[in-house]
Amino acid sequence: MTKFQGIGVSPGIAIGPVYRLPDLHQKIPDHRLPPEEVEAELQRLDRALEETERELEKIRVQAAKNLGSAAAEIFNVHLLLLKDRGLKARLVRQVKEGWNAAYAVTQVLHDYLDSFQRIDNSFLKDRRGDLEDVGKRLVRNLLGLKIQLSDIREKVILVGYNLSPSETASLSKKDVVAFVTEVGGPTSHTAIMARSLEIPAVVGLKGIDQLFRSGAMMIVDGQAGVVILDPDERLVREYTRMRSNLREASQALESLRGKTATTRDGHRVCLGANIEMPTEDVSVLSHGADEIGLFRTEFLYLNRDDLPDEEEQFRAYRRVVEKLRPMSVTIRTLDLGGDKFSSALGMPEEVNPFLGWRAIRFCLARPDIFRVQLRAILRASAHGKVRMMYPLISDLEEVKAARAILEEVKEGLRREGRPFDEKMPVGAMIEVPSAALAAGAIARRVDFFSLGTNDLIQYSLAVDRVNERTAHLYNPFHPSVLMLIDHVVKAARAAGIGVGLCGEMAADPATAFLLIGLGLDHLSMAPLAIPQVKQVIRLTNYREARRFARRILAMESAEQIAGEVRDNHERLLARESKGRPKKKTRSDDQT
Repeated sequence: MTKFQGIGVSPGIAIGPVYRLPDLHQKIPDHRLPPEEVEAELQRLDRALEETERELEKIRVQAAKNLGSAAAEIFNVHLLLLKDRGLKARLVRQVKEGWNAAYAVTQVLHDYLDSFQRIDNSFLKDRRGDLEDVGKRLVRNLLGLKIQLSDIREKVILVGYNLSPSETASLSKKDVVAFVTEVGGPTSHTAIMARSLEIPAVVGLKGIDQLFRSGAMMIVDGQAGVVILDPDERLVREYTRMRSNLREASQALESLRGKTATTRDGHRVCLGANIEMPTEDVSVLSHGADEIGLFRTEFLYLNRDDLPDEEEQFRAYRRVVEKLRPMSVTIRTLDLGGDKFSSALGMPEEVNPFLGWRAIRFCLARPDIFRVQLRAILRASAHGKVRMMYPLISDLEEVKAARAILEEVKEGLRREGRPFDEKMPVGAMIEVPSAALAAGAIARRVDFFSLGTNDLIQYSLAVDRVNERTAHLYNPFHPSVLMLIDHVVKAARAAGIGVGLCGEMAADPATAFLLIGLGLDHLSMAPLAIPQVKQVIRLTNYREARRFARRILAMESAEQIAGEVRDNHERLLARESKGRPKKKTRSDDQT
């Protein structure tokens, strides 16, 4: 029995046999061709390119049907790469030099991938999977290797060096119960698709491709990022029980879908969903969200050589707004930079990208790009309840500058006679200490606040949350973080504006009690987390939560605070399991 720790990118527990994806690199011949065979090999290359194009087109259509148009855009990029004249010219040159076509593909692909690997940026490294997908599929067609994941008819856990986006899109969640890969990260297209399919997934397990064999028993915990190979009977029973408990809990929480997140003493909390793609509307509805608290718009700009125009953005925003009407949809303006880059924007490589030219800073420096997005968002506001917020605000001057551009855009739409919501609320994300401390001044210039605690914690503690050497220092219960949240909430209340939180803290059921006590009544999270957080809120007494938060704010140790939060959560659940009578309020029956 061996236990591995990777990166959990899609939650859930799976138990089953390994289905190991073949290692193509061991099967590729590297023999040289005699001159008389070169022309035939070039024809074989052409046929393989045509066959690969047909396969990718078929997958694109399938992805559009199963996952939506945004997922299908991934394969438009793959098709463009396959048809790239420069790529084909390099392949033809290799074959004419005497190399067989399959080996030529691996050599050219290796050069491309090596260029990506040398870039010290996690998001661009994740994009290697998209590039590799095209090459793998082309090689398989050249070698006559047909691996159709959609044809798998048994419950298996896929294991391989990498699972490409096209392979992920072909998965049947009825038969493929999880997947484990050596490479990848939480921002990769494969991880995004796994979450859309709600298949447990763990990535970043170095060397795992060589260790696992088909047929071996495996346990995958996609929440904890844990993979166990050849577990003993005791562990199988333990994880089977955990999986059963998760399913029972999920089924039990189904009854909460149409109910409000209201405390026992009648305090209403609005639970929002964080989404990255328009296709996630199905997950939002199935998990009982009240609103979209964060609609990330970066997906429109990534993995492409051009910029999305106004019409493309408008259609994407309108789809979500109309699909989820009458829900409110909060659209975050472009937040590129940091770990997210777009080649079409020509963003420079920086030593400290998280502290550099990103988010609102980039938008204010490139008003031509910013105006296009603002026009699209404003036009979408005519089709439902839309709110908009600016990311990474650090001072009041940025809010004023953004507001000035917004007013120019509004005036342009009025002259054109295009409808939009004249009273569309505009907010600021509080993600850096300077904005938190200046919250009083900023609150008077915006309609609402949204605390982005992922970055707020990172910047407050000077901890890179994706650096494995400092990850243990990233602590949401650090007293300074809670004091900043408390300060922002009080500033918002004094200005009479709403305040919510859309970081990972919101998705932790144990932390929900504390956040409510701190005065936050809008919490936004991944759709999967909503039922558990809603359950906790409905077990909570708001007055108790307020007293608890005051006690926590007086503590000096993050370790002590974390312990108190966990102990309180256990007491809350234990009290409910004993059947303590619930005080019914009128709001309990609201839907």
